[in-house]
Amino acid sequence: MSAELALQKALRDRLTTSGSVTALVPAENILDRNQRPAPDPSIIIGEGQTFDNGGIARNRLSVFTNLHVWKRDEALTGVKLIASVIRTACAIRRLVLEPGYHCVDCRVASTHFVRDPDGEFSHGIVTLEALVEVAP
Repeated sequence: MSAELALQKALRDRLTTSGSVTALVPAENILDRNQRPAPDPSIIIGEGQTFDNGGIARNRLSVFTNLHVWKRDEALTGVKLIASVIRTACAIRRLVLEPGYHCVDCRVASTHFVRDPDGEFSHGIVTLEALVEVAP
């Protein structure tokens, strides 16, 4: 297991067990896959990036994960609402990671909303930043 995978698993668990999230996006539509079209509505666990953030001990990582929110909607209202409940679900308490990893902090670093070129879907990108401590 890596810090990135531990975070992804905990994040998916949090989203699929949050009633406010699953009221808008069914748990079976919260996925890690690279395929279009995405189910409607959906949250696709996407790209990520990791930076060393541990000082001399090198035991802390800043892990960024993009969540792609898709909804068949001409307006951006639906994806903005889903992004809002993702923010709340991630802020309520610290994510619990696999043994050997500890989530020191997790926050929504940014949100970005765009219209899909086909005109049928709205697309939101929620970037989460987690500070993960790796056990020695």
